[in-house]
Amino acid sequence: MKPRYLVLAVACLAAFAAPNLAGAQEQRPPVSQCQAIAQTIPKVTFASFSGAPPLMPAVSEGEDVKLTFLGHSTFAIETPGGIVIATDYNGWYRPAAMPDVVTMNKAHSTHFTLAPDPGIKHVLHGWSDVPDEKANVNLVVGDAYIRNVTTDIRFSYGLGGSHENGNSIFIFEIAGLCIGHLGHLHYELTDTHYTEIGRLDVVMVPVDGGLTMGADSMSRVIKRLRSSLILPMHRRGPPVEAFVSMFGKDFDVANAPDDSITVSMRTLPKKPLIYVFKGVQ
Repeated sequence: MKPRYLVLAVACLAAFAAPNLAGAQEQRPPVSQCQAIAQTIPKVTFASFSGAPPLMPAVSEGEDVKLTFLGHSTFAIETPGGIVIATDYNGWYRPAAMPDVVTMNKAHSTHFTLAPDPGIKHVLHGWSDVPDEKANVNLVVGDAYIRNVTTDIRFSYGLGGSHENGNSIFIFEIAGLCIGHLGHLHYELTDTHYTEIGRLDVVMVPVDGGLTMGADSMSRVIKRLRSSLILPMHRRGPPVEAFVSMFGKDFDVANAPDDSITVSMRTLPKKPLIYVFKGVQ
């Protein structure tokens, strides 16, 4: 083949290959900056993705994320890009603005609704309606990447038994922060769970002391997660001090004057802080 025909043939092949390559890149899944890699469980090494940037808008790690406790286990999370997320959304506790995303769990009716406002663009169930399947959430909305890790739950109201993968720990990766909502956690996490969760800078934790887990079990989970900011929620019955008393001098405790906090990678507490919102006190 003469050189000029060889060049033409190569150019034609490149023209056909380029769209396919672009399509493959568009379908590449988001990359978690909080995800851990289990090389030797329980010794977990946090992954470095310097060679594979996440498929989401770049946001400065100095930007603020606002978290507001709305009631029970519902928080509003407001991203720097203006995305509003509501956790364990039941329709009773609502953010001031229509949320773009709501997450739900189904241990009790106070953690979900089957009739959400049709204006909510993304309704994420923490359970699967297909038997023997896990809920699988991997979603980028604006400047937020949302994923989940499933856990088992007990059947409600003394029926006995358990529902495999009936609860989801939702993880929100925003402005460099790894924010986790433990949902209606009934059992202590396994090494595999910790690996799937990865790093959590901020964690929302149920502290009812019985409907989910006892204070001692829940405190062990929190100590293992090593989060910088711990936000109690889902308090029924026992005072929040029953949970707080499980922690020693390695943790600070503060009662908040209201129900909101603004945080960034820059302003995370240096020492783990249990920050009790006014509505939980």
